Amino acid sequence: MDDPHDRRLIENCHPPNYVNPTPAGKYNLIAIGAGAAGLVSAGGAGALGAKAAIIERALMGGDCLNVGCVPSKALIRAARAVYDLGMAGEFGIHLNAKPRIDFAEAMERMRRLRAEISPNDSAARFRNDFGVDVYFGDARFVSHDEIEVDDKRLKFNRAVIATGGRPLELPIPGLKETSYFTNETIFKLTELPPRLIVIGGGTVGCELAQAFLRFGSQVTIINDVAQILPREDADAAAIVHRQLEREGATVVNGARITRVWLRGENKAVAYSIGGRESEVVCDTILLAVGRAPNLEGLNLEAAGVNHSPDGVIVDDYLRTSNPRIYAAGDICSQFKFTHAADAMARAALRNALFFGRARMSAMVMPWVTYTDPEVARVGISEADARDAGFEIATITENFEDLDRAILDGESDGFARVYYARKTGKILGGTIVARHAGEMIGELTLAMTNGLKMGALSATIHPYPTQAEALRKIGDAYNRARLTPARRKIFEKWFAWRR
Repeated sequence: MDDPHDRRLIENCHPPNYVNPTPAGKYNLIAIGAGAAGLVSAGGAGALGAKAAIIERALMGGDCLNVGCVPSKALIRAARAVYDLGMAGEFGIHLNAKPRIDFAEAMERMRRLRAEISPNDSAARFRNDFGVDVYFGDARFVSHDEIEVDDKRLKFNRAVIATGGRPLELPIPGLKETSYFTNETIFKLTELPPRLIVIGGGTVGCELAQAFLRFGSQVTIINDVAQILPREDADAAAIVHRQLEREGATVVNGARITRVWLRGENKAVAYSIGGRESEVVCDTILLAVGRAPNLEGLNLEAAGVNHSPDGVIVDDYLRTSNPRIYAAGDICSQFKFTHAADAMARAALRNALFFGRARMSAMVMPWVTYTDPEVARVGISEADARDAGFEIATITENFEDLDRAILDGESDGFARVYYARKTGKILGGTIVARHAGEMIGELTLAMTNGLKMGALSATIHPYPTQAEALRKIGDAYNRARLTPARRKIFEKWFAWRR
């Protein structure tokens, strides 16, 4: 499709007829991959005055700009507008006619906004503003301190591997022959699929399933484990499950897909639950079952960099088995998030160029599933703490008792904080709310600074807000500390004061 917005994106992120620079001397740092981790590594080095280079084989901006965060959130926002119109009657607002949903126009908006954002990650910006040499092509190590790209050899003092990942494939009989979409291809659609099957109930699967559902697709999610969003608390996942079904989705958990085949112009998917076979028919399949690391072609053996099927192996300082080479982002981390890649790249940069000691294990990493409601999480969970043998306590504030949530019509949610029972130190939390991603920052900041539960109560929250749930949790913690013995002491004190 010849699209003006995509042309603008390409002109910024992989300019046609671009000529790679000629290497001149050794680089202080070379980043392989121009996604979040690579851009932060190379851009940060260049801004500091180091001689830096970045190598990208496809589009600068990586997954986030091109096929991940940016396009998906644009689509999710448009789908939320559709949902809000459908709920207007709950607020006494009655539309005279059924809204006309133009999926092609929503997708055009996504491409336009993506193109508008693309200058931030462009070759011109990194070359002109940060002094970074930008190379396009396939990078491969040829020694412990040399990389080859476009028949040019680049010598480096330090390097950062930031090649990211790609959608994981599944060896389901017939799937490849039948054809399917992933997050890398689904945003090319301009026509809404009438019937969509989403294979996988994780973050990407649930987010896109709900978006297409709201535009009008008939959606079925087939998930191979007991709950959608398996990394989240069961009751948090249950709220999203209920909302998806309330909107008309079919959610099938604990299912093993046995085969996929064409049935005329349709696609059929067979699955098994406890030995019982079922099948569902659709027009379009979206495969969303995780990520695989982009290791191919790097020739890591020549550089002495150890790796596994999960990616490049690093220590806590993001250093590989070659002390000259670091890694950051999806290629080496369990956290497949843009903000995680950014944080790791900053740490790798400090450690590589300034003998820093920034540790990956010290990072307080939040994450968000952008369904409606959103599920936001940071730190340890109750199950994780129990498995690790920590003595942890939990306080949950349900939104059905929260004034702003009631007024917003968003009372199906909660805020939960996990803390050390003996010290009151905040260890983690989960928030299920329409804007949970905006709220989780307060807990992340508290944990980053080692704050205790009392700090939540002592912080003044505007009324009425949904974030006030965290203050209520702090108050509940303080009340729990008022033991009968302490109450008796206070009673004697007040009696003496009368």
